[in-house]
Amino acid sequence: MKNKTTERRQSILELIHELGSARVENMAKDYAVSEVTIRNDLKYLEQRGLIHRSHGGALLKQNVGFDHPLMEKQRLRMSEKRKIAQIAAGLIQDGDSIILDSGTTTFEILQHLAKKSDITILTNAVNIAYAAVSLTNVQTLLTGGFLRKRSFSLVGPDAEELLSKYFVDKLFIGVDGLDIEYGISTPNPEEASLNRIMVGISREVIVVADSSKFGRCSLSNICRVEAISKLITDEGIDPGFKHNLENLGVEVIIAH
Repeated sequence: MKNKTTERRQSILELIHELGSARVENMAKDYAVSEVTIRNDLKYLEQRGLIHRSHGGALLKQNVGFDHPLMEKQRLRMSEKRKIAQIAAGLIQDGDSIILDSGTTTFEILQHLAKKSDITILTNAVNIAYAAVSLTNVQTLLTGGFLRKRSFSLVGPDAEELLSKYFVDKLFIGVDGLDIEYGISTPNPEEASLNRIMVGISREVIVVADSSKFGRCSLSNICRVEAISKLITDEGIDPGFKHNLENLGVEVIIAH
């Protein structure tokens, strides 16, 4: 459960994203806290690259909500992603029901499922569902919803309603940012809303993310670090960051 400080900071971030800027004195009145508290909140958000502080307030940092197209992401750190995906596939047991969230690393997991038996895949990613057709041992359920062309993913009320009817063994989710205090995040609010449902209906939440995502925050929070069961990443993870994750109960698996 989020504490009041976390909720306020998330609300401030959403306010600045909506309006483009906000003033300290106004936010202090709106949130019924001191201006010192608001300045500390803005300092926290700025340190995580989410906003720019200005005299008397804050401005939106434009790259926070930037959503890179899937085709562009496919060219980034693919060697690390393939190693991570291979380890992730090794966690899937015969008979498992899994969610594969949209993303380049989750797509790579499919390449290692040919020898698995009786796997059920629930996904909101059109490209993942299409690729899974060739796997005779896999049953695939594709959510409905609106198609996001940048990510080939389906989002919206129809996708959320379908997901809420199921419960699965494992969720494999890629992220745009993973911060110890902010949690895991993504640029698109609709994606984040769907991801939160995925987290809630999964026995295990397994984040698949290369080390370039650590310490970064994106616009829309998905969940706190404590909700993550396992993180599969590459050798670039900072030892201190790894230690902090493990202290919060996350099993960190490094793909060599």
